[in-house]
Amino acid sequence: MRIFIVIISLLTISSTGYSQRSFFNRPDSLNKGRFIGISTGTGAFWAGSMIGLSQVWYSKVEKSKWHTFDDSKNWLQMDKVGHFYIAYKESQFTADLFRWTGLEDDKCIWLGAGVSFGYQTTFELFDAFSADWGFSWSDVAANTLGTTSYSLQSYFWGEERIIPKFSYSPTEFAAIRPEVLGGTFAESFFKDYNGQTYWLSFSPRTFFKNSRIPEWACFSVGYSAHAKLVGDQEYYLDPATNIGYNSQRELIFSLDIDFSKLPIKKPWLKAIVKHFNYFKFPFPALIIRNTGVSGRGLYY
Repeated sequence: MRIFIVIISLLTISSTGYSQRSFFNRPDSLNKGRFIGISTGTGAFWAGSMIGLSQVWYSKVEKSKWHTFDDSKNWLQMDKVGHFYIAYKESQFTADLFRWTGLEDDKCIWLGAGVSFGYQTTFELFDAFSADWGFSWSDVAANTLGTTSYSLQSYFWGEERIIPKFSYSPTEFAAIRPEVLGGTFAESFFKDYNGQTYWLSFSPRTFFKNSRIPEWACFSVGYSAHAKLVGDQEYYLDPATNIGYNSQRELIFSLDIDFSKLPIKKPWLKAIVKHFNYFKFPFPALIIRNTGVSGRGLYY
């Protein structure tokens, strides 16, 4: 996922300022040095990643004229949920970077939305000229929904109350079709939708301010796929074992932690811990599938 490049970049930036307390504090007015640095860095990362991707990936695929591609029914929409998650996090990440410069909050929200939507649309334009794919309107819709979800929460609530998160656990399905779902852990992490889960975590305290529940304690609802081995087919017969697999949607209920609300006083530590919100913390979970309900002692 492209968002993990952004996460690593953020942690790298954070690690350089442990001894500088003011480094992590938002200034009262616009810091022009920070603003120029963040603006230049954002533009350079955008341009550099696109140039690199065009040379490393898209240069090796067959080209075609601009065309659209309807993949809205593939993979039980897991890839669309992934687009929502990535667009949301890119919007949040960019807005946070510009808040660090001291820019007014409403402008940070607009910049976050613009960068997120523009960055994701650039990928769609690459796909539009690739013979095996195409410009996907359903991808654009998912990107737009993810971007606006963060922007609207920030604008109307001034905080994130419903937080998208991600978790991954290896599955047995990747070994059945390693050429599609990945032959190694790293490949499966990106390709095996059966092992990916996307969550929406929320704290009751953010909606009910008089609640005694700690504001960092969350309920979480997850979505995943089970036994999904072919993108546009619900059934797959393994030719090696003659075993058939029927794909199913999964709805998962669990608990979680909002790391941004933990009572941490040190600015440098709070700045780093906040970004654990990209991932769902392991907790017991209730799993609902077409075939019934089950539980797991620790879901990750």
